[in-house]
Amino acid sequence: MNKSNTTRTALLHFAVSFFTVLLFFAPLAAQRPAKPSASDLHEAIKKLNVLGSVLYVAAHPDDENQRFISYCANEKLFNVTYLSLTRGDGGQNLIGSELSELLGVLRTQELLMARAIDGGRQRFSRANDFGYSKTPDETLTIWNKDAVLSDLVWAIRETQPDVIVNRFSHDKNTRTHGHHTASAMLAVEGFDLAGKIDAYSDQLKFTTPWQPKRVFFNTSWWFFGGREAFEKADKSHLFSIDGGVYLPLKGKSNSEVAAEARSMHRCQGFGAMSSRGEALEYFDLAAGDRPQSNDLFEGINTTWTRVPGGEPVGKLLADVEKNYRPDNPAASVPDLLRALKLVEALPDGHWKKIKRAEIKEVIRGCLGLYLEATAAEATATPGDPVALRLECIYRGALPGAGAVALNSLSVLPGIFDTAVAQILDRNKGWVLGKTVQLPDNIGSTAPYWLRQSYSSGMYTVDDQLLRGLPETPRHFKVRWTVSVNGTPLDYETEVAYKIEEPAIGEVWRPFDILPPAFVELTESCYLVTEGKIPVTVRVKANRDNLTCRLKLLSPAGWPNSHSATNPPEFVIAKKGEEREYTFQLEAYSGPDQITLTAGVEIGTTTYVNRLVTIKYDHIPQQYVLLPAEARAARLNMGVTAKNVGYYMGAGDDGPQALRRMGCTVTNLEDKDFTTENLKKLDAVVLGIRAYNTREELKQHQAKLFEYVQNGGTLVTQYNNNFDLVVQDVAPLPLQLGRVRVTDETAEIRFLNPEHPALNTPNKITARDFDGWVQERGLYFPGKWDDQYVALLGANDPGEERADGSLLVAKYGQGHFVYTGLAFFRQFPAGVPGAYRLFANLISLK
Repeated sequence: MNKSNTTRTALLHFAVSFFTVLLFFAPLAAQRPAKPSASDLHEAIKKLNVLGSVLYVAAHPDDENQRFISYCANEKLFNVTYLSLTRGDGGQNLIGSELSELLGVLRTQELLMARAIDGGRQRFSRANDFGYSKTPDETLTIWNKDAVLSDLVWAIRETQPDVIVNRFSHDKNTRTHGHHTASAMLAVEGFDLAGKIDAYSDQLKFTTPWQPKRVFFNTSWWFFGGREAFEKADKSHLFSIDGGVYLPLKGKSNSEVAAEARSMHRCQGFGAMSSRGEALEYFDLAAGDRPQSNDLFEGINTTWTRVPGGEPVGKLLADVEKNYRPDNPAASVPDLLRALKLVEALPDGHWKKIKRAEIKEVIRGCLGLYLEATAAEATATPGDPVALRLECIYRGALPGAGAVALNSLSVLPGIFDTAVAQILDRNKGWVLGKTVQLPDNIGSTAPYWLRQSYSSGMYTVDDQLLRGLPETPRHFKVRWTVSVNGTPLDYETEVAYKIEEPAIGEVWRPFDILPPAFVELTESCYLVTEGKIPVTVRVKANRDNLTCRLKLLSPAGWPNSHSATNPPEFVIAKKGEEREYTFQLEAYSGPDQITLTAGVEIGTTTYVNRLVTIKYDHIPQQYVLLPAEARAARLNMGVTAKNVGYYMGAGDDGPQALRRMGCTVTNLEDKDFTTENLKKLDAVVLGIRAYNTREELKQHQAKLFEYVQNGGTLVTQYNNNFDLVVQDVAPLPLQLGRVRVTDETAEIRFLNPEHPALNTPNKITARDFDGWVQERGLYFPGKWDDQYVALLGANDPGEERADGSLLVAKYGQGHFVYTGLAFFRQFPAGVPGAYRLFANLISLK
């Protein structure tokens, strides 16, 4: 291994371990420096004397029990980590249009915000959430079981939990999401393997074997079929804790903290009401030795005596806690420095590494030492100059002149070093402006798990030290070397970006390192029905004075108007400016479906990534790099509906899909629901989960049903059967169910093959259901009035037939359509049959 790789490996391993420490103080909201209060510091000092660890395991973001995580972190003061095997990529989104990989990025950040509230840490595996799975066997087939198990063993070895807690049962006969059961099965298997040196021995270059004490299943009334059944059940074999305890240093009940954390899962609609008082949590032993008492942690030493030579550290820290002065936290610093010296003299090990970093952070907090590194712009590209503002201020009350000094600082990685030798007077800031140049080989800060190609079941992450990390490590940092009463201490702060927004105030964002240009196709898919179609490629500069050439790569039989040897060239003067070029694409031979790739050539390098920005007020802004690709399909499709209204629900690609069909689309607003406006439309389409997310439908529904009676066509896409804004989602009786067909290749049965919706203007055949992605559909109606005609039947292998995926009814002079088919997944993927069938539905008039 060369020197640069050795350095990178050391930095990554430091990032892995140091991340677990910073969470106690640091709000993860875009690298904003921590400002702990006196009560925060008191709690942190108490935690210095607790050496216990818990690993909580489940499958998805929002599966975790925030009340138990907060209990462990804030009542027991343990290190508690939530291992979510997936990032929730296959779920749905109630607040925006992000799906698949982008939804995974959003939900990753929601988890980090939840952990910043409840005090836990966060990890992942490489498993990709491929959507709902009905059995653990299917899950473990689509996932690479051995790779996910390896990641789970890696998490156990890195966090060294005394106890593992599963959210779900490892009994494979339990009826729940296959991912859920699989997560518990893997945790129990990983429990047996993590302590063995011959299991995943390649990991032992970076970590050590570890054997936890026991595994619990965090059961609840849900697993007993209801609250009443759970109340009556014999729970004598279960263990319990009171998750509703009061946390005086926070001024809140543990349940209140948990509700705040759970409410970070906004895209899944999991806002939670706070509560107070007793809230029992129950646990069943899944593996390991059984406690003889009700204590989950019986027989586990969580004091400094578990570390050889650690007993004096514990005694000294007990004195620090006893003598802590909330009116003057700096009074604790001399003893904390002595404790740090004792810890540094201990043999190297897991708890030495963690507690050394924790003590240093507590010292920083007690000193009121604020360290900030911000850049003048939010992004840069490798090799660019970056203007930095560095601020250091000491605000504590440590006795003695010159007690705190800034000795030196370094801008990492290896960019700039300088001696400072500045005595820090109390509450007098030190500021330095410095422009540095990023290394040409510095890595991108975009999500690391999306850098390589991946499958529906697994992400590709070759670097062992990256596996499990919630985010890409940021190596553009400032290292500050200070001395406190003559003791040198190093601190690192990530470079961030902050701005003043008049309506909000100070807003922090991550500083991102990205390529010099981004390129994208302006549509996610293209439909070729005849002749040539325009394909527009857009390039955006991330650097001034950029000379670039655009490329559109298409396979044989799909030629475009510029060959690879004659690409259009642009000069872009300013960072942030865009240029577009429209290619002419035709499809006269070759496959019916292809992938188009756009590229931008700068010098001798071609960049093939588009930039996606994810911006919500509850998470830090995210920049995501994805391949600049789009699907293209050659198909024979007719559509007679020309003017279509679309009322957005939870967010989907519906309006764009209708425009690809050749329709004129009106994005309906609440003011548009008048008889006069609606009668101009050939069809109205309600977006996915509109009846779950749009309260305004209570007022609009009567007008919609009147529109159908007068001859219009209303297409209602799937809704969940709980949290509906109205009781009835259709003009004729229809009861939503929970049936879903998750096998995207499941056979489709034609129940009424002569119905116009399957024949006009497009003849629908079994071939139109080839190439569907992720699932056939979800939440099909279970019961419906006899006036509905069921057109299609489908079911997963071995399950009862389900005929409610597509229902059509005449209502007055018009047509009402309800469909649970997953058009919202097929449209962006360019599935031809989905377009042809939907064209028929909107053309029923």
